[in-house]
Amino acid sequence: KPHRLYYDLAVNFTAHAPPPGHATVEDVIEFQQRENRLFELVDGTLVKKAMGYRESALAIWLIEFLAPFVRRNDLGIVTGEAGMMQLFSGLVRIPDIAFVSWERLPNERMPTEPVPNLVPDLAVEVLSAANTMGEMARKRHEYFAAGVRLLWLIDPATRTIAVYNSADKCSVLTELDTLIGGEVLPGFTLPLSDLFAELDRTRRKLGR
Repeated sequence: KPHRLYYDLAVNFTAHAPPPGHATVEDVIEFQQRENRLFELVDGTLVKKAMGYRESALAIWLIEFLAPFVRRNDLGIVTGEAGMMQLFSGLVRIPDIAFVSWERLPNERMPTEPVPNLVPDLAVEVLSAANTMGEMARKRHEYFAAGVRLLWLIDPATRTIAVYNSADKCSVLTELDTLIGGEVLPGFTLPLSDLFAELDRTRRKLGR
């Protein structure tokens, strides 16, 4: 039986939505195409993907640092907040950012399926007001049970990043620290002051 949390998050967005507990990966694809909205699949329930404006902007800013590093070193593929992945049978998650190494990609190529069976090496979640502690704890355990090697939980409100190498052990970085890729992305470094500066950005007044 799906946890009550997911009944609360699952929105009755259409009369044609499958009842909680009966949704499938095909429903995820159908409603993404028909409703132009993203849904994760948890316990047979379609769960709306929640992300705010600031969170989306911060995720894109991080991708602007991460994706060129990955391409330059030919490490794999970076996806954004619409990159759906089936971690287990019947479990579809959509990390706000994900890195998948070539070694984990079938035939070392870009997948063609809308929801490929993939587990990222790195998953990144940018927290929003809609996220609960219980929801994120469940996601952490699912990610590492599936084989994720590194998880970054970014909190724009506190301007911190919780770095997880396992589901229950983390180190918390602040704006004074530098984010590193560790064994997953050797050589990647990013001063967090550069990342969180995006939240304060205003229009440049050229010539003044």
